[in-house]
Amino acid sequence: MEDFVSQVSGVSALAEPARRALYLYVVAQPEPVSRDGAAEGVGLARHTAKFHLDKLVEEGLLDTEFRRLSGRRGPGAGRPTKLYRRSARQVAVTLPQRQYDLAGQILAEGVDAAARDATPVLDAVRSAATATGHRLGAEARQRWGPATPTSGDVAAALGRYGYEPRQDGIVTVLGNCPFHALAREHTALVCGMNLSLIAAFLEEFGCPGMQARLDPAPERCCVTVAEEASA
Repeated sequence: MEDFVSQVSGVSALAEPARRALYLYVVAQPEPVSRDGAAEGVGLARHTAKFHLDKLVEEGLLDTEFRRLSGRRGPGAGRPTKLYRRSARQVAVTLPQRQYDLAGQILAEGVDAAARDATPVLDAVRSAATATGHRLGAEARQRWGPATPTSGDVAAALGRYGYEPRQDGIVTVLGNCPFHALAREHTALVCGMNLSLIAAFLEEFGCPGMQARLDPAPERCCVTVAEEASA
């Protein structure tokens, strides 16, 4: 959720027309741009450009560096100029929340493993999903501490990845599929991947009494999480 809020904040920073124009100008240049160059490029006063450029830096959308544009060094060379360039941060917000980058990573790892080990692609993808689920579960475990997670903790943990969990009795229903477009076109592949991911996540998170199961229904994730006694 924190990452999602950060992403939204970054996108909202570009809603201001002058700020957006400066961002688009800077990223279109082959070299880092000074505030004077950016101001001239979009037709803004220097002090206005400085304000918006520094806001873009605060939001992580631009990075800065200092360089003497004359190339001279030593006494008399003048102060280095502050230059702006695109940051390495990638910003993408979708509603409902999607995780296509995570799906792409799992699928790529699976295809690589299938080619390397001459194993069936579906098996390799599910193995990659299992490994990813263990990694995400271990990260969640560190955040939650040593106590045994409750169903509410499981819902909160899966909510960080866009699943939109809600309780339906003793079953946790995942109201959103983070891989929706892929699941619609490649249902068996993606639902199997999702099941392996969530099952490994629960195991690593420390939920021996909870089980991921394939339970497809319209307008939600194909996986639900239930207490074993209800299975």
